[in-house]
Amino acid sequence: MSSPFLYTVGEMRPSHQLPLLGLLLFSLIPSQLCQICEVSKENCSYLNPLVNTMVNSNYTKGIQSANILLTLRLVGIQNQRLEQQLTQQIQEDTNRRESEITSGELALVILALGACKNLDEEFIRDAHLVSKLGEKFKAEIENMETHSGNPLTNYYQLSLALLTLCLSDGSYSITNVIPYFTPENKNYYFGGQFSVDTGAMAVLALTCVKRSIEKEKIEADKKDLNETNVYITSLVNKILSAKHDGLFGNIFSTGESMQALFVSSNYYKNEGNCQETLHTVLYNISQGAFHLPIAAAQILPALMGKTYLDVNKDCSSVCSPVKFNISTDKPVTVTPIISPSYISVNYSVQINEIFNSTKVTVRKGSVFLDVMKAAQKQNEAAFRFKVEDSPWGPYIISVQDIRANNNDRTYWELLSNGQPLSQGAGSYVVKNGEYLEVRWSKY
Repeated sequence: MSSPFLYTVGEMRPSHQLPLLGLLLFSLIPSQLCQICEVSKENCSYLNPLVNTMVNSNYTKGIQSANILLTLRLVGIQNQRLEQQLTQQIQEDTNRRESEITSGELALVILALGACKNLDEEFIRDAHLVSKLGEKFKAEIENMETHSGNPLTNYYQLSLALLTLCLSDGSYSITNVIPYFTPENKNYYFGGQFSVDTGAMAVLALTCVKRSIEKEKIEADKKDLNETNVYITSLVNKILSAKHDGLFGNIFSTGESMQALFVSSNYYKNEGNCQETLHTVLYNISQGAFHLPIAAAQILPALMGKTYLDVNKDCSSVCSPVKFNISTDKPVTVTPIISPSYISVNYSVQINEIFNSTKVTVRKGSVFLDVMKAAQKQNEAAFRFKVEDSPWGPYIISVQDIRANNNDRTYWELLSNGQPLSQGAGSYVVKNGEYLEVRWSKY
């Protein structure tokens, strides 16, 4: 699954369409469509699964809660108990992990705590979070200068940090920074393909910078403004070229792509384009594609006509909490009546020219991670691995003690029958007879 803080994935196409939604599209789209594409007040109920996934989240903790808090505030969903809980988690984790927090994580914390003019701005100010983000952003740039153009983290985080500094009146030099955001930079590409969510976040950041230049809030010359405009246009074209079935890249990169198009393109002035996007996204919601809280949090703002550039405004929404059927009950686990059946799966690890393979038996309904665990039990020397928790679920950080490294642009790629997966190890459900592979790769 796509994780901007860790890795980027390929495309995922829905295999079916939802006929019922075709009857609803005209009521979903405002009659005077400008540059946004949002669900109408009458159809807010179609977003209930996203809201309830975030409200009942058991997967987020500490700073990982920032995505949830940011979205709830941005779209105007008020739940005081939940906000207090998430805010406390984020603040405590920020204080505890201050030295190890990445630029993207800190940026998200600032956006979440500062969204929509609330009292948590005091914590941002008292903890000097914006100036600390400026230091981390500077360290990212310095690492690029000394490590072949590679940031400490990745370009999604770098873009998110720039966006947050721009929105928070932080310190950065446009003239020094802009050259790094040229659309031809290798950091926009992953496995030879343009990373759509990274490009979308860069568009949001550069659009904020552009607006600041035009309002003379920051010092910049005409060349900086012209380059910014050129880069935005080029990145938008790359996002549009990754369009299929109303999605941009894959279902998980579509939300931030929509935001980018809202602020930089006339794409959604065409009602047909809006219909296509809403049709496909709402179908995927109905199929449970956004079962992870972070996935729900990243798609919901766009569906309600919001972007991260709106965080400094008084946030409201056409879908008030009354319009949502928010349930705080934990989902009931249903025990299957049929006894579990088993499937056989082929599994391999490839490190350069070294190839280890085995066949394992797992329960039907198992995920990729279960296969890795079964293989490790068979042969720990060949298949040992380590994972880290992330908002997108377990992330593979090492296999045979070989760790992914940003400076070397290396990572562990998950494949099925030779094709990269668009879901993570903890989400992808394996099939009988499938050929699964973990491959040491460069991006």
